[in-house]
Amino acid sequence: MGPSSGHQWGLSHGHGQRLYSGSLSPGGGPYRFTAPIKPAQARDLVAAFNGGFMMPAAGGGYYTERRTVVPLRLGAASLVIYKNGSVAVGAWGSQVAMSRSVSSVRQNLTLLVARGRPTPLAGAANWLAWGATCGRYTCTGPGIENQWRSGVGVTADGALVYVTGPGLAPLQLAEILARAGVVTGMPLDINPDWTVFVTYNPSSPTGLAAPSNGTKLVASTVQGPWTFFESWWARDFVTMSAR
Repeated sequence: MGPSSGHQWGLSHGHGQRLYSGSLSPGGGPYRFTAPIKPAQARDLVAAFNGGFMMPAAGGGYYTERRTVVPLRLGAASLVIYKNGSVAVGAWGSQVAMSRSVSSVRQNLTLLVARGRPTPLAGAANWLAWGATCGRYTCTGPGIENQWRSGVGVTADGALVYVTGPGLAPLQLAEILARAGVVTGMPLDINPDWTVFVTYNPSSPTGLAAPSNGTKLVASTVQGPWTFFESWWARDFVTMSAR
């Protein structure tokens, strides 16, 4: 995997999404849906992936379980999950907005991809506009532009696409999303400890998703199939379930 490569995963319309909340992001719990994933939800769990920044750095808000945990910001890039399990990504207040059908809203910075192309800010010289990164070998020194990053977007027919990889600049992440057919895309969390996408494949149709039958999208991510089944996991994440 080269310095500008990333791994992507696409989801068709046969699955439903749910936002799980954590004690650190967004804080303000308790929540019904939080780590660890319970057996009832593990019965149809297909995949899970990381959420966005912790809220002080996210530049946006958080809505879930019928309450606004952090106020939603106009113009912020927003992952919107509807009560029927479908998703949308867009700028809040113009492309997506609150309605009775909205189940959750997770905002994080601004859009990376709009109308199928990287936004001007995606390639801006000030890459720190997309978050503070770790250094090449440690998080105690100066950050680098080409670091672990993740993002999510939707295609013209409403399919969800997730991308993550090491050594990515913001523009490269945006370009990968666009090449995958994303019309509107946004950044999620960054840095080695936080980006992760896992699929689950129980040995039988009635089996439960579990760490033992999970597979990382990228083998070198720090987190893995066990992460979302641990009570200590305190950050938000999104699950996908078979309908």
